[in-house]
Amino acid sequence: MLDALTIATAVCALLLAAWCGVAFARHEPTKDWHFIGMAVVSLLAVAQLAVGVVQLARGQSPEQGTVLFVSYLLGAAACVPAAGFMSLAERTRWGSMTVLAGGVVLAVLQVRLYDIWGG
Repeated sequence: MLDALTIATAVCALLLAAWCGVAFARHEPTKDWHFIGMAVVSLLAVAQLAVGVVQLARGQSPEQGTVLFVSYLLGAAACVPAAGFMSLAERTRWGSMTVLAGGVVLAVLQVRLYDIWGG
């Protein structure tokens, strides 16, 4: 895995979570700007998915198993978009809390991916 991409994804996910936390504290739902932030974080997660698949195709393997690694990659790529869709259904401050939770979960998944790969 690319350590820089893992760190960038985790930091951006935490920044998104903090941003949505401010919206939650202000009793605001997610807005268009939040969705742009979610798109950026999701693109980073998809880029990491692509890098992981390429590295697996080159013959490199994670220390804790390929199936576990691919499962975490797919979960990380789907985490923030799922939270975004859920926040669309909940157009109150709790939609912002949903995205906050998705950002935190993505950051934790990044740490776990690093550990699974052998970091």
